[in-house]
Amino acid sequence: MSALAPLEPRTLRICLLPGDGIGPEITAEAVKVLAALGERSHVTFTFDEALLGGAAIDATGSALPVETLDAAEKADAVLLAAIGGPKWDTTEPDKPRPEQGLLGIRKALGLYANLRPVRIFAPLLDASSLKPEYLTGVDMLIVRELTGGLYFGARARERDVPDAAGEGRPGMRAYDTMDYREYEIERIARVAFDAALTRRKRVHSVDKANVLETSRLWREVVHRVAADYPDVELIDQLVDNSAMQLIREPAQFDVMVTENMFGDILSDEASMLTGSLGMLASASLGDGTALYEPSHGSAPDIAGRGIANPLAMLLSVELMLRHSFGLDGAADKLGAAIERVLLDGYRTRDIAGDGSIVVGTVEMGDLVIERL
Repeated sequence: MSALAPLEPRTLRICLLPGDGIGPEITAEAVKVLAALGERSHVTFTFDEALLGGAAIDATGSALPVETLDAAEKADAVLLAAIGGPKWDTTEPDKPRPEQGLLGIRKALGLYANLRPVRIFAPLLDASSLKPEYLTGVDMLIVRELTGGLYFGARARERDVPDAAGEGRPGMRAYDTMDYREYEIERIARVAFDAALTRRKRVHSVDKANVLETSRLWREVVHRVAADYPDVELIDQLVDNSAMQLIREPAQFDVMVTENMFGDILSDEASMLTGSLGMLASASLGDGTALYEPSHGSAPDIAGRGIANPLAMLLSVELMLRHSFGLDGAADKLGAAIERVLLDGYRTRDIAGDGSIVVGTVEMGDLVIERL
């Protein structure tokens, strides 16, 4: 095809899951930015909005309605904002919780690999909890296994269970099982090593092999996979040490691969390197339609006030443009526009510092579009 030939127009279908709390507010900014990008990229984005989480529980009694899963399966990508809130908090095992919707859609779509890039925007060095000198060179990717481990293993609560010591003190007992199959570990390890080949060629595999049998299997399988990647350095690291090293020397990490619960905790810790959870995006990939979401929660305390930070949502859009649509040029433009807004001093309240120009959710979206 001639280099001067016009680009073929494309139509891409996105399943929107605004969810709860600030979710609808940041979703509106994502739609607005996608429309602007579409005009510049000869792409038409269409949207099917569906219910997930607390909003779905209120409307249907289920955190993941059948209609939502159907819309997700038919889409080219799924864009989720945030779910949950105190309204739906319960310890009753038979009552639905918003999180069941998120875990359920990940499992149903076969999304076993969660990618969470952690990069430092130079204008936000002062927003981090760490001194700026500790953040030089920080650019890492956390690869979290997403459909195994404690979150999906056998669990139960039992009444009137005898005391383990046999001393006649029966009471409640609960358990959650950390369960991993060999193939689950191998496929997530390959995602991490493949990513490392395009980066700095170093993988930290995080486990608890000094205590857990699942971690010992994890380590064995990861080492076997590593043999197929001789150009990539593999470093085993215990999870408690990783938590410390993220604060002590975060620039040492290139790709970090770990199981579900460890990845959940460590990625939230890593978000504070960037200054706010409001700056951390994620992509969930696997066998079905990929799902993209910011790593923060639904922030019900600020919902409806127009002050939520939409940038993690927009950075999730950037990941969607790359991984699901192959629109690297549009993704580059979006990333550059976000950085330009920050360089110009604009901040939402969560990342504001001395001298910042504080703006709201809608204004931040408008500023990004201006700089496209």
